Amino acid sequence: MEAKDDYTKDGTVDLRGQPVLASKTGKWKACSFLVGYEAFERMAFYGIASNLVVYLTTQLHEDTVSSVTNVNNWSGAVWMTPIIGAYIADSYLGRFWTFTLSSLIYVVGMVLLTMAVSIKFLKPTCSNGICNKATSSQTSFFYAALYIIAIGAGGTKPNISTFGADQFDDFNPHEKKLKISFFNWWMFSAFIGGLLATLGLVYIQENLGWALGYGIPTVGLLLSLFVFYLGTPRYRHKFRKCKSPARSLLRVPAAAFANRKLDLPQDPSKLHELDVQHYITTGERQVHHTPVFRFLDKAAIKDTRRIPCTVTQVEAAKLVLGMSMIWLVTLIPSTIWAQINTLFVKQGTTLDRRLSSNFQIPAASLSSFVIISMLISVPIYDRYFVPFMSRKTGNPHGITLLQRLGIGFVLQIAAIAAAYAVEVRRMRVIRTNGIVGPTEEVPMSIFWLMPQYVLLGVGDVFNAIGLMEFFYYQSPEDMQSIGTTFFTSGIGVGNFLNSLLVIMVDKVTGRGGGGKSWIGKNLNDSHLDYYYGFLLVISSLNICAFVWASSKYVYKRESTLGIGFERMMMEQGSSSSSSAMDTSKLDLQV
Repeated sequence: MEAKDDYTKDGTVDLRGQPVLASKTGKWKACSFLVGYEAFERMAFYGIASNLVVYLTTQLHEDTVSSVTNVNNWSGAVWMTPIIGAYIADSYLGRFWTFTLSSLIYVVGMVLLTMAVSIKFLKPTCSNGICNKATSSQTSFFYAALYIIAIGAGGTKPNISTFGADQFDDFNPHEKKLKISFFNWWMFSAFIGGLLATLGLVYIQENLGWALGYGIPTVGLLLSLFVFYLGTPRYRHKFRKCKSPARSLLRVPAAAFANRKLDLPQDPSKLHELDVQHYITTGERQVHHTPVFRFLDKAAIKDTRRIPCTVTQVEAAKLVLGMSMIWLVTLIPSTIWAQINTLFVKQGTTLDRRLSSNFQIPAASLSSFVIISMLISVPIYDRYFVPFMSRKTGNPHGITLLQRLGIGFVLQIAAIAAAYAVEVRRMRVIRTNGIVGPTEEVPMSIFWLMPQYVLLGVGDVFNAIGLMEFFYYQSPEDMQSIGTTFFTSGIGVGNFLNSLLVIMVDKVTGRGGGGKSWIGKNLNDSHLDYYYGFLLVISSLNICAFVWASSKYVYKRESTLGIGFERMMMEQGSSSSSSAMDTSKLDLQV
């Protein structure tokens, strides 16, 4: 019989619903089976996304605006479908089984996509390197494969990272410390997959064939799933304490509206809340009252006519509302990020890409500098910056996550400013050399684009990882998969917003107005510099909105009492401990 101290203190269980031993499950040993999948999935995704605009323009013969729009729409779908996958996980199947089913759909999509670029009758016919326009059936099959991948990603993206975070026990001080670094190193593994894609797969696609370029990540994805399931005995699973957290959340604004004519008590302790023993027994986290969004507090007024919501339920709704404010100011930065796989690539195709007389770098491979800068920056951030700042601020994360996001957004502004400056120079070189044709090479090295890629990479160490951490830690406990979709959906909406901006700018500046489009099919006779200048202006305005939203945000404050505390009390033969309860509030200003 195992001692009770050997079990995890956060109530995690195995697949059969039995308590798990802390020494034999979870932590980085379990996560090592997960990071392999993340690396191969990122390799597959970036292997498609990084060069998709090139495939659409060179193989399917789509124009610049159409190809950029289609890439953005697909990328947007990949990042939006996690909303559905997260809801299914949090409300019905759990993270493990939702991931399992979705990963199979993802693999089917990859197989179909490989077939679309391999089988003769499914791809456009080519002669002497020039391909005919794809038929409607070939185009439909290609896009069907892409969107099947998007559906599969909907169940894998929000659940694999949160499932990894679940492997660390918040009630165990050592494991909680390990968890602080989890998202940094999780994204590090994703960056490795992205690097393999942008350096290796992109070159293979353009020089050895698209079939091989898509076939390699398909096989890799299958192998990574095999490794993932080998780790099943080591995994910890969080059981759902609420059958329908989304429904419980929606009940709060409905109750607040029903009680809109009632007066709020001045003392928050007069609002309805369950006894502390309930949270100790059930293992739920009690969230303490905060002074923001006071109108929602009316849902917890003790009214004999209806069952009131608890303060914890009300605070969960406040958290989601507060996160929504932060989410809104992440959309413009996501739009800036969308340039990497679209206009930055098209910009690069016009420049001198020769490294030698026999070797030419693919334009999409330059995005590898985003990933290389991330791979260099993550260890520096985690091993040096965080400990240094922790000593100064007392925050175990070094700085708060909103401060981390702010630094990332400023670096993104610097990146788009660099892109604008380089494009101004490119246009000057074009005028000096009298270049007018769409296929004429601009005598300017593609490495002029490096600063914008590097700045985006360093910025993402603060921005992307910070967003994932922020939405995970600040989400209500039973909605952490759904909470993570704030991160993914922000990227998705950013892609759709970029599509909308590209279409509108092209229509206003070119097609509709009869003038020269800023984003025409011929980038050597367009004004991409004007478009980057426009993005620079709106991103500068957005940082002001971010500062305002951050000043209004109140971090989650929850109780650490739970199953671990109940076990401790049972072992000590004590029914309560007022001093323990007094120190049980956890201020998550991370």
